[in-house]
Amino acid sequence: MTVKLLLLKSGEDLISDIREMVFGEDEDKRVIGYYLNRPCIVKIQSPNLLTEENVDKGPQKMGYQVRLHPWMPLTTDEEIPVPADWVVTIVNPTEKLKQMYIDDVVNYGKDNQSVSSDEQPDIGLTD
Repeated sequence: MTVKLLLLKSGEDLISDIREMVFGEDEDKRVIGYYLNRPCIVKIQSPNLLTEENVDKGPQKMGYQVRLHPWMPLTTDEEIPVPADWVVTIVNPTEKLKQMYIDDVVNYGKDNQSVSSDEQPDIGLTD
């Protein structure tokens, strides 16, 4: 499994298990796109800078609230092809975001303790 964070031309941040779509053989092989398996939009909300506990100390970084929403939720396709020219960049997600995606999306429904990403409380992600 190759979980990556993608930035699309549309400005959307996606997290997905990805696989390269290649054309050609050996030295002529080139990437023409990507297959996204169970892609989700990553929505980041502004960090909560002030709380009652830290008003006297000034603004403190409290982390980010992150929500995952299915991207193209009305398809029955397992993998969604995306042309390479629509992808601005591909990077590794933070470990907490990757684990959230695996737990709430990839492993959803595999045991009775799973919670859907819509019901999952926001988690704080900090560097």
